[in-house]
Amino acid sequence: MYLDHAGALWVATGEGGVARVDNPNAAHPTFRVYSSAQGLSSDQANCITEDGWGMIYIGTGRGLDKLDPANGHIKHYSTADGLPNSFISVGFRQRDGSLWFGTLQGLSRFIPQPEPPTSPPTILVNTLRIAGNSYPLSELGVREIAGLVLGPDENHLEIDFAGLNFAVGESLRYQYKLDGASSEWSALTDRRSVSYPNLPAGTYRFLVRAVSADGTLSTAPASVAFRVLPPVWRRWWFVLLAMALISLPVAAVVRYRQQRARAEHEAKETLQRSREERLQALEQVRRRIATDLHDDIGSSLSQINLLSEVVRQRVGRDAPNVAEPLALISNASNEMVSSMSDIVWAINPQRDHLSDLIHRMRRFASDTLATRDINFQFRAPDSESDIKIGANLRREVFLIFKESINNLVKHSGCTQADISFELSDNKLSLRVSDNGRGFDAGQENDGHGLGSLRERARSIGGQIDLVSTVGQGTTVSLSVSLDPAESHHLLG
Repeated sequence: MYLDHAGALWVATGEGGVARVDNPNAAHPTFRVYSSAQGLSSDQANCITEDGWGMIYIGTGRGLDKLDPANGHIKHYSTADGLPNSFISVGFRQRDGSLWFGTLQGLSRFIPQPEPPTSPPTILVNTLRIAGNSYPLSELGVREIAGLVLGPDENHLEIDFAGLNFAVGESLRYQYKLDGASSEWSALTDRRSVSYPNLPAGTYRFLVRAVSADGTLSTAPASVAFRVLPPVWRRWWFVLLAMALISLPVAAVVRYRQQRARAEHEAKETLQRSREERLQALEQVRRRIATDLHDDIGSSLSQINLLSEVVRQRVGRDAPNVAEPLALISNASNEMVSSMSDIVWAINPQRDHLSDLIHRMRRFASDTLATRDINFQFRAPDSESDIKIGANLRREVFLIFKESINNLVKHSGCTQADISFELSDNKLSLRVSDNGRGFDAGQENDGHGLGSLRERARSIGGQIDLVSTVGQGTTVSLSVSLDPAESHHLLG
């Protein structure tokens, strides 16, 4: 402990720095702590003494600290300033004002002097590294760097700086900021290096200043002004070029549609003229035939004319009867179109991927089940598991799936369906289940097309299983091994 000339009591601690008690005789004295957080060189304070000007000297395990109680400014003295050793264990003031300090390697005498006016410290940038590459600078450092233009891949900067102050015991700390990213100065720090990784495109100005122990700032901060260019695809000329490239195909499409519309109009006009010409030729033939046959079979022609009128009238009354054959024709043609679409899809070599099969199965399930208010879940491998499979395998798997969905819609009476399609250990597994009425799977039921399903599975070397219980739904499972010689990964 030490009692200074102002009556304040100073207490040194082994791990918490020093504490000042301004009112030691009070019932509840107040403490003010000075530690490494306030600028002491170490929290290990071993001794305390005072000079004739009221400055407090604290011996620590890392040298001697001079504390100004009026403003809290601290100066550091070390072996570089003449101490024989950095560990100071005792301190003593002689009557003539000189101070003595005991270290592990002998005594050191210090003669205090009044503090001269403090000059602002100079700050310089010593090193600049851009994306790991050193930027050429003077060996003495520079005050200002300007006009740097960095590419998109050069947006990582490391800056080293140092302050210059030649006063004994003077220790400098630093503050910096990066205009363009933050307008606030950083907290005071002893570090003399800063790193800015992955800076986005923009204009920046790095500023750094030195702060002396008494709070004096550098007259002018050191600065590094630079600009990080955006990637090529974000530059104005690239955007304009991209817009031009996009607009050209759009204009071409518009022109193509206009030309196509004109061609269709001309084709319609040509067709209309051709029809009129054919009608005119037909009228000529009819008139010639009528002239030739009028005299010979006039009566017969009249009879045919009468019968034709009767038939026309009957057809007019019975026109609804024509709807049924027309409906059959329409259904047959629709089925033929659907079958043809499946055949074209199966033989198209650009559709030889598992993802194409999954996409078609998902679309068929959505189109078929959603229109009948059947909720369903469809689980399938992601794109990273995409493989190439043959046309016959795709076609048969899809037709098995299609027939299973159709059976589900026609016979199950379900409200919920679950579809899973998996790829594991070079094997495809398909599972279609529902919560419908089910049936006795032990009895052969041709109405469910089970024979057709088994035949298709057998044709691709697969195995199909059907599990159904009355009142508990139906599950159809297909397992097909893939041939490693023909199947290969495309993604991953």
